[in-house]
Amino acid sequence: MTVVCGYVPTPEGRAGLDAAIDTAKLRGEDLVVLNTRHGEAPVDPRYATDDDIAEVRQILEGSGVPFALEQEATGQGPAADLLSLATERGASIIVIGLRRRTPTGKLLFGSTAQQILLEAEVPVLAVKA
Repeated sequence: MTVVCGYVPTPEGRAGLDAAIDTAKLRGEDLVVLNTRHGEAPVDPRYATDDDIAEVRQILEGSGVPFALEQEATGQGPAADLLSLATERGASIIVIGLRRRTPTGKLLFGSTAQQILLEAEVPVLAVKA
């Protein structure tokens, strides 16, 4: 089995990454970390830069957990990309970081985390920074 983690270069994303590493160690499973972006937008602050990816790779290499680090944008959106990856890899759990959003913000813009929580076929561990 595999632990799948959605990563964004924010404090919430780092909290999710740390929790995913701990979870993979505890379960004795591999870890797959995915960074993606909303749609086909050419610029998205949630899409990690080369420096961000290098830092994540260094953290993962130091963790001792077998891992894969993926960065893609299918145009379906982060939630769909993460859920598809979890299915493809036979994930036992999905780990994500959460940020606080107002009810109005969720209504107007939706919530990637909410979509993952509602549509995932495996347990989801959601952590705050």
